[in-house]
Amino acid sequence: MGTIDQHSMDQLQYVTELTDRIKAKSSPEANSEALEDSAEYVRFFPTFIWALRDFTLQLKLNGQPCTEDEYLENTLKLKKGNSQKVQLFNLPRECIRLFFPSRKCFIFKQPTNGNNLHRLEDMKESELESEFVQQALQFCRHVYKTSKPKTIPGGHIVTGRMLANLVETYVDTIRSGGVPCMETAKLALAQIENSAAVMEATMRYTELMEQKLEQPTDTFHDLLVIHAKCEDEALQVFMARAFKDDKQRFQAELRRALDQKKEVYCQKNQLKSSKRCKDVLVQLSREVEERKNKAFYSRPGGYHDYLNDMKTVAVRYHQESGKGVMADTELQEFCKNKEDVGRAILQSDEALTEKEKEAADAKARAEEAERKNEIQQLQTADLEQALKYQKQSYEAYIQYLKENLEKDQEKLLEEQNKMLESKLQVTVSGKA
Repeated sequence: MGTIDQHSMDQLQYVTELTDRIKAKSSPEANSEALEDSAEYVRFFPTFIWALRDFTLQLKLNGQPCTEDEYLENTLKLKKGNSQKVQLFNLPRECIRLFFPSRKCFIFKQPTNGNNLHRLEDMKESELESEFVQQALQFCRHVYKTSKPKTIPGGHIVTGRMLANLVETYVDTIRSGGVPCMETAKLALAQIENSAAVMEATMRYTELMEQKLEQPTDTFHDLLVIHAKCEDEALQVFMARAFKDDKQRFQAELRRALDQKKEVYCQKNQLKSSKRCKDVLVQLSREVEERKNKAFYSRPGGYHDYLNDMKTVAVRYHQESGKGVMADTELQEFCKNKEDVGRAILQSDEALTEKEKEAADAKARAEEAERKNEIQQLQTADLEQALKYQKQSYEAYIQYLKENLEKDQEKLLEEQNKMLESKLQVTVSGKA
């Protein structure tokens, strides 16, 4: 209220105790010389605005008009001398100058005349003094334009959720008789946020994979493509929330979690595919089973009929869509399970000579070996694809780390520049 006088300064006594109430770093020696260490606090302290209500003086210095900011800076001038009285006078001013290099002053005339003050809360803006309204608008514009989001050391923006966690950390420290430390609080907050970031990213990956794997993929390659896209989005979710993960412990934890999830989805994908393939094969081989049960193939020429019917089943099976990654494996398993049936029919076929039976049996074994070789080649190709995508995933991961590191370095450089500007301003002001 009114002007800036010694009483106003005395009311800001807490400013002189800031370094007793909060520490910037955890090491005791880092905070031993509070005023000389003020640049550390400048990194995360807000800007300083002194608003003067019902200001009645004319803004003049040495008989000359001055601005509100010049008026403020004049009141913050230090007296020369070392007496206790001078020290008490200088201390709050010195603290404000050191801790808040960015300062602003606004004055407000009385919003209305004394007769209307009792109904001030009910008055419309049009009824207020026009000069007061204009001053209030200038104040609001300045706040909206210059105010930056709250940050912690490292330039990390504090969200509402993070602020709540910080408050809990500070209160717990104060209740235990300690002094809140920004560095320690940041580490504790990083632990909370990074753990939550891993969980959030993993949940996002799970959500996306569930959406995209409602049906089994046709190939293992298709599954890896889906995994890579979901992993990339999960990594973005993690990077958007995580910070201060200098040793990449939480990033490594996320990668392990996603790798484990990928294996689970590979198994789920295979199970869905296997069920689909077995259902198709049961349906397509139903007529063959009925003929076998009725001894249709137990006659001369029955073996050739059986082979033709089985080939028809295989052709129709290949024409079916949506069988998934286990299509070839399940067909091989199906054919293997029918080998004994085929051999029994072959041996009972009186139309074939022993030599023809031996040749047919050898051919069947050769086809079986060929199928196994094809499956082996497919498995090898799948492994190569997995290694390829693992490499691509690792490269994308490294790129994210690089970008994140560059952002952190930019924030750190910005903080350092702010600290240097503060020290320079204090040095120049001291010489003046």
